[in-house]
Amino acid sequence: MSSLTHLAPDLRLIRCNNPSPMTGDGTNSYILGSGDLCIIDPGPDDPDHLAQLLAAVGDDKVACILVTHSHKDHSPLAPALASATGAPVLAYGDSRAGQSALMQRLAAEGVSGGEGVDPAFRPDRDLQDGEVVGFGQNRITAIWTPGHMGNHMCFQWRDMIFTGDHVMGWAPSLVSPPDGDMGAYMASLAKLADLGARVFHSGHGAPITDPAARIAELTTHRKARESAILAELGEGPATIDKLTRRIYTDLNPALHKAAARNVFAHLVDLHNREVVKAHKSLHPMAEFSLLQS
Repeated sequence: MSSLTHLAPDLRLIRCNNPSPMTGDGTNSYILGSGDLCIIDPGPDDPDHLAQLLAAVGDDKVACILVTHSHKDHSPLAPALASATGAPVLAYGDSRAGQSALMQRLAAEGVSGGEGVDPAFRPDRDLQDGEVVGFGQNRITAIWTPGHMGNHMCFQWRDMIFTGDHVMGWAPSLVSPPDGDMGAYMASLAKLADLGARVFHSGHGAPITDPAARIAELTTHRKARESAILAELGEGPATIDKLTRRIYTDLNPALHKAAARNVFAHLVDLHNREVVKAHKSLHPMAEFSLLQS
């Protein structure tokens, strides 16, 4: 059964009962406003979660359904919720929207991100970066933040930002090419830092009450991973599996595949920046080495 929490008089959180190593305690769905409502991230295709959302809505009007990104723990319930409420589904685009040319090429070559993408996701309307959406007397701003996924958006309301999976307090985001893009992820972190929000409400876990500190922590973490990869490659060419085992020495074995995807994301970014090279082609099974100057 999903759980409901009142975060403020006009902000409610309903957490779906879908805990896992990748979702923490479950997916957070948010209901904003009173009278005229906005729902952020309907969640997975779960009838019990849908019933909880509709019970919380009651006789109020749902003006819009916003989706941060189209992973299977965030977007599949959107069509059923839209059908039940009559509200349009708004997002950056479908599951391939926002990918760079390099990520499109990797996808065309058969590289899979390995995470649960919702291939059927289609918003009723695509949102633009910086677009303002109204619901009743409220206004919420869409912020395109590619990185965890090409179509990832955050949403700024008052002094809060709903950060989806881009910034979470309980764990770093998975960045897994071609769906994820480490270079874009780092740029989006900097973009969020410049907005100066008081609190972040993420797709999983508790509110982040010191956004600046969390962004700084995540930035330092990613840079440290990059430095560790470069240090290992300084000892000689290596595969992703070898790098992952050497760098993530204390990792739960259940998360080894996710860690390997993050390593590949760093290597794709370093390859794009002409710091490393792949033998024979840029692929998760390739061997990587430093690009000599």
